[in-house]
Amino acid sequence: MLSTEFPFTLPQGYLDPDGTLHREGTMRLATAYDEIAPLRDPRVQSNPGYLVIILLARVITQLGELSSLNPKVIEGLFSADLVYLQDFYQRINQVGHPRLLVSCPHCQGEFEVEPVPAGELLATP
Repeated sequence: MLSTEFPFTLPQGYLDPDGTLHREGTMRLATAYDEIAPLRDPRVQSNPGYLVIILLARVITQLGELSSLNPKVIEGLFSADLVYLQDFYQRINQVGHPRLLVSCPHCQGEFEVEPVPAGELLATP
Protein backbone atom coordinates (compact mmCIF):
# COMPACT_ATOMS: atom_id res chain seq x y z
CA MET A 1 0.00 0.00 0.00
CA LEU A 2 1.28 3.47 -0.92
CA SER A 3 1.90 5.80 2.00
CA THR A 4 0.74 9.33 1.19
CA GLU A 5 1.27 11.05 4.54
CA PHE A 6 4.51 11.21 6.51
CA PRO A 7 5.12 12.40 10.08
CA PHE A 8 7.95 14.79 10.90
CA THR A 9 9.45 16.60 13.89
CA LEU A 10 10.78 20.11 13.36
CA PRO A 11 14.27 20.80 14.74
CA GLN A 12 13.20 24.11 16.34
CA GLY A 13 9.40 24.23 16.11
CA TYR A 14 6.84 26.87 15.20
CA LEU A 15 6.15 29.33 18.00
CA ASP A 16 2.56 30.56 17.66
CA PRO A 17 1.36 34.02 18.81
CA ASP A 18 0.21 32.50 22.14
CA GLY A 19 3.73 31.20 22.85
CA THR A 20 2.92 27.52 22.15
CA LEU A 21 5.65 25.55 20.41
CA HIS A 22 4.52 23.16 17.66
CA ARG A 23 7.07 20.57 16.45
CA GLU A 24 5.18 17.44 15.38
CA GLY A 25 3.53 17.48 11.98
CA THR A 26 2.42 15.56 8.93
CA MET A 27 3.18 16.19 5.28
CA ARG A 28 1.37 14.56 2.38
CA LEU A 29 2.76 13.69 -1.03
CA ALA A 30 2.51 16.56 -3.50
CA THR A 31 0.28 16.39 -6.54
CA ALA A 32 1.09 17.91 -9.91
CA TYR A 33 -1.45 20.64 -9.11
CA ASP A 34 0.34 21.42 -5.84
CA GLU A 35 3.47 22.19 -7.83
CA ILE A 36 1.89 24.26 -10.61
CA ALA A 37 -0.89 26.16 -8.80
CA PRO A 38 1.49 28.39 -6.79
CA LEU A 39 3.04 29.66 -10.03
CA ARG A 40 -0.14 31.72 -10.60
CA ASP A 41 0.07 33.32 -7.16
CA PRO A 42 1.06 37.02 -7.41
CA ARG A 43 3.44 36.64 -4.44
CA VAL A 44 5.36 33.96 -6.35
CA GLN A 45 5.28 35.94 -9.58
CA SER A 46 6.84 38.95 -7.85
CA ASN A 47 9.26 36.83 -5.78
CA PRO A 48 10.02 33.29 -7.05
CA GLY A 49 11.56 32.44 -3.67
CA TYR A 50 8.05 32.55 -2.21
CA LEU A 51 7.14 29.37 -4.13
CA VAL A 52 8.41 27.15 -1.32
CA ILE A 53 6.20 28.97 1.21
CA ILE A 54 3.03 28.39 -0.82
CA LEU A 55 4.00 24.81 -1.67
CA LEU A 56 4.69 23.81 1.93
CA ALA A 57 1.47 25.45 3.10
CA ARG A 58 -0.39 23.21 0.63
CA VAL A 59 1.24 19.88 1.56
CA ILE A 60 1.66 20.16 5.34
CA THR A 61 -1.58 18.72 6.67
CA GLN A 62 -0.89 19.07 10.40
CA LEU A 63 1.45 21.04 12.61
CA GLY A 64 1.09 20.52 16.31
CA GLU A 65 -2.28 21.63 17.63
CA LEU A 66 -2.82 24.36 15.01
CA SER A 67 -6.36 24.38 13.67
CA SER A 68 -5.28 25.73 10.29
CA LEU A 69 -2.06 26.04 8.36
CA ASN A 70 -1.46 28.81 5.82
CA PRO A 71 1.47 30.67 4.23
CA LYS A 72 1.68 33.05 7.23
CA VAL A 73 2.49 30.07 9.48
CA ILE A 74 5.22 28.89 7.09
CA GLU A 75 6.60 32.45 6.98
CA GLY A 76 6.88 32.33 10.77
CA LEU A 77 9.07 29.21 10.85
CA PHE A 78 12.65 29.44 11.99
CA SER A 79 15.16 29.14 9.15
CA ALA A 80 16.36 25.71 10.31
CA ASP A 81 12.78 24.40 10.17
CA LEU A 82 12.22 25.78 6.67
CA VAL A 83 15.39 24.07 5.43
CA TYR A 84 14.34 20.84 7.17
CA LEU A 85 10.87 20.90 5.55
CA GLN A 86 12.31 21.58 2.09
CA ASP A 87 14.58 18.55 2.47
CA PHE A 88 11.73 16.44 3.88
CA TYR A 89 9.52 17.44 0.92
CA GLN A 90 12.23 16.36 -1.53
CA ARG A 91 12.77 13.03 0.23
CA ILE A 92 9.12 11.96 0.37
CA ASN A 93 8.35 13.09 -3.16
CA GLN A 94 11.28 11.32 -4.81
CA VAL A 95 10.31 8.40 -6.96
CA GLY A 96 10.96 5.34 -4.81
CA HIS A 97 12.06 7.23 -1.72
CA PRO A 98 14.75 5.18 -0.03
CA ARG A 99 13.81 2.37 2.33
CA LEU A 100 16.12 -0.20 3.85
CA LEU A 101 15.28 -3.79 4.74
CA VAL A 102 16.56 -4.48 8.26
CA SER A 103 16.41 -7.39 10.68
CA CYS A 104 15.71 -7.19 14.39
CA PRO A 105 18.72 -8.60 16.28
CA HIS A 106 16.42 -10.07 18.94
CA CYS A 107 13.53 -11.69 17.05
CA GLN A 108 15.11 -11.86 13.56
CA GLY A 109 11.95 -10.23 12.11
CA GLU A 110 12.48 -8.18 8.96
CA PHE A 111 10.94 -4.79 8.25
CA GLU A 112 11.55 -1.65 6.19
CA VAL A 113 12.80 1.65 7.57
CA GLU A 114 13.59 5.02 6.03
CA PRO A 115 17.16 6.20 6.58
CA VAL A 116 17.46 9.28 8.79
CA PRO A 117 19.75 12.03 7.49
CA ALA A 118 22.71 13.00 9.65
CA GLY A 119 21.68 15.41 12.37
CA GLU A 120 17.96 14.62 12.21
CA LEU A 121 18.19 12.38 15.26
CA LEU A 122 18.96 15.49 17.26
CA ALA A 123 15.51 16.85 16.40
CA THR A 124 13.74 14.30 18.57
CA PRO A 125 13.48 15.22 22.25
